[in-house]
Amino acid sequence: MGLISRVLTGGVKEAADAAVDVAEVFRPNATRQMELNHDAYTAALTQHGAEFQYAKEGVFDQVLNGFNRLPRPLLALGTLGLFVFAMVDPIAFSERMQGLTYVPEPLWWLLGAIVSFYFGARELHYKRVTPRKPRRSPTGRSSNRALDAWRAERGG
Repeated sequence: MGLISRVLTGGVKEAADAAVDVAEVFRPNATRQMELNHDAYTAALTQHGAEFQYAKEGVFDQVLNGFNRLPRPLLALGTLGLFVFAMVDPIAFSERMQGLTYVPEPLWWLLGAIVSFYFGARELHYKRVTPRKPRRSPTGRSSNRALDAWRAERGG
């Protein structure tokens, strides 16, 4: 019986390995892909850190960093300024706003693309960088029943 079980076990293992190899042709191994993505991310962070390890910011760098921080506050304060301007001098405000009707439509599309890419890229950057926390139900347990059962078996 020992010989038969060894032959069957070996055959089953070889068949399972062959099935995994065939499946990976059509769909890549998700775990290996995550490992490769993590390695690439770590390498990129290491290289980025090495670039700035000995860098000292000069006046030029400080001025450019200041300019990079200006668009969002200027847009917010400019919008509030428009509301104040509309309340202080409504006639002059309406005349200026009528001038906006003469701006060609492709220029509006370009402005929308620039603004959306600027803010969209920033938002996407922060969504990628911040690690996700596991979802919790109102009872304080995770939404993964299998993980809850495994934790209960371990006593934790």
